[in-house]
Amino acid sequence: MIFRGARRFTPFLEGWPARVVLTLLLAGAAANLCVLLDWPLPWMIGPLLVTAIGSMLGVPTASWTPFRNLGQWVIGAALGLYFTPQVVALVAGLWWAIGLNIVWALALGLAFGAWLHRVHHGPGRLHIAGLSRITTYFAAPVGAASEMTLMAERHGAQTELVASAHSLRVLLVTLVIPFGFQWAGLHGLDSTVPGARVVNAFGLAQLAVLTGLGCWLMLKLKRTNPWFIGALLVSLLLTAAGVTLSAIPPAMSNAAQLFIGISLGVRFSRSFLHLAPRWLGSVALATMAMMGLCAAFAWGLAQFAQLHWATLLLGTAPGGIAEMSITAKVLQLGVPVVTAFHVTRLAAVLLLAEPMYRWLYQKKKPAGASDPVD
Repeated sequence: MIFRGARRFTPFLEGWPARVVLTLLLAGAAANLCVLLDWPLPWMIGPLLVTAIGSMLGVPTASWTPFRNLGQWVIGAALGLYFTPQVVALVAGLWWAIGLNIVWALALGLAFGAWLHRVHHGPGRLHIAGLSRITTYFAAPVGAASEMTLMAERHGAQTELVASAHSLRVLLVTLVIPFGFQWAGLHGLDSTVPGARVVNAFGLAQLAVLTGLGCWLMLKLKRTNPWFIGALLVSLLLTAAGVTLSAIPPAMSNAAQLFIGISLGVRFSRSFLHLAPRWLGSVALATMAMMGLCAAFAWGLAQFAQLHWATLLLGTAPGGIAEMSITAKVLQLGVPVVTAFHVTRLAAVLLLAEPMYRWLYQKKKPAGASDPVD
């Protein structure tokens, strides 16, 4: 009913500010409902679901980029507070597991892309006209969703298929793993706490300025996820050096999760459901399979890393860096380990995705030839 009502008032909501306000109201109501229902990650999952469903039903939703950036800034700063000197030593001792996770992520992405190509290749299969190898390749890497879409565009791929694959993968992982963990009682298993646990107004202002400078530097250097990575690095370095300024107020953390949930949900427009259903179905199936494989990989790592497999599953899961780190924070499942796994994986995927494509698929291609279309 709420969506039908919103659609009736669409003429009054065509202005961008009104759409943003409507989306915030819906997201806030959904978050509070999820709190009452005792859902995991209520301040992110509630807004994500209501925004995604509303967008697909034609509700005029909108995500304001500064809100999304602010959300990533706050979450990055909050996660950095966990990296005390003792925790940094622990994470450094897991260098071998972090390295294995990078190899695992790259291999998983290659297998995913090869499977998508095979399933949709040729008559008698789930054929999609014009589907190229470059499309299936860049739709598959685990991580760096926005950057993969940009790379795919540079190579002439079907960017709408690439973007939809990454959006659906992140959505499914963000929903399935937290609910699965809550159902299995997997939360509060890690004793790691942030270095700063008391909110200090002056210290919070200092932390905001310093992390803001980190974000600005990452923007100037044109690094990926600048608002998240910039704030994370500054907060991490301060905490590792023993500098304690302030904790992040819960209200700020909740608002940040809400903004991130909205930014994920608005990706699912009305046209999303009509975008090659066979493609989306195969992506969903592969994502579920990847989560199962990552669970097995995490269990194997846990036999040697002396960490709970749930923490390692969050670190190896095919989800987004912000979403999985938030999950670890809310469920108290090894925030520093999960964050370190995802940051290093993100860097590896960004650095190696294009060189690997050229090495695997272009080394034998005649000069001037285009990417093969099936």
